[in-house]
Order: sequence, then structure tokens, then C-alpha cells
Amino acid sequence: MAGWFSRFAVKVSRIAGHYLAFAAAITILLIWLMTGPLFGFSDTWQLVINTSTSIITFLMVFLIQNSQNRDLRAIHFKLDELIHAIDAASDQLIDAEDDTEDELDSLQRSYADLARINREGRKQQATGTAGSTEDITP
Repeated sequence: MAGWFSRFAVKVSRIAGHYLAFAAAITILLIWLMTGPLFGFSDTWQLVINTSTSIITFLMVFLIQNSQNRDLRAIHFKLDELIHAIDAASDQLIDAEDDTEDELDSLQRSYADLARINREGRKQQATGTAGSTEDITP
């Protein structure tokens, strides 16, 4: 069942993200608007569009979330592979997406400090003063 849903979600996401899907939605909306006078702008006429859009929106939320989750996982795997392949990179970042908020905050502070030290090093190099930022890891 999960495999079927994934394949279905991929296809629907691609179709829904296509410009022709947007054009079809505009066309349906225009047809609905043009039928307003025919139905006297009745409550039923309004209910048709409200119910239709609510159902479509409700279902699309799940399909879009599935696509985003899958894409995000793939990106993480690709980044993990790059981190693993680069000797100078810190392996502690490979599973950073699983860290707690406190651990992520600590990493952010470490990298902010590293960025500050690197900026200072570049300023020192630009002015000709000595300073080294080598071998600094978070």
C-alpha cells in the first residue's frame, strides 16, 4: 500500500505542479463564475465550489507533505554522502536532522563562532596582519 501511495503521490504532485493544472483550475473557476447567473447565485451554487475546493485542498495537503518528506530525505542522504566523502568535514553533522533543538542550537552557535573567526581572519589577511583560522572545527 505504501509503495502505491508513493507512486500515486509523485504522479499527482507532478501533475498538480504543472502549468496546465493551474490553467485547468482557472478554467473551472471561470466556468463556475459564468454559471452563477444561470443558478441565480444560489447557496447550492456557492456550496459546489466551496465543497469542491475544500476536499481538493484537504487531499492535496497529504500528497504535498508526502512529496516534501521524500524530497527532504533524499536531500539529507545526498548531503550525508558529501559530508562523508570530504575528509575535512565533521561527521557529527551526518545525522544533524535527528538532533534535539538544544543540540541544533549548540551547532548553530559553533558555526556562528567559526564564521566570525573566518571573517576576522579574512579581515586580517586583507589588512596584512597575521592570523590563522586553520583546524577550527565546531
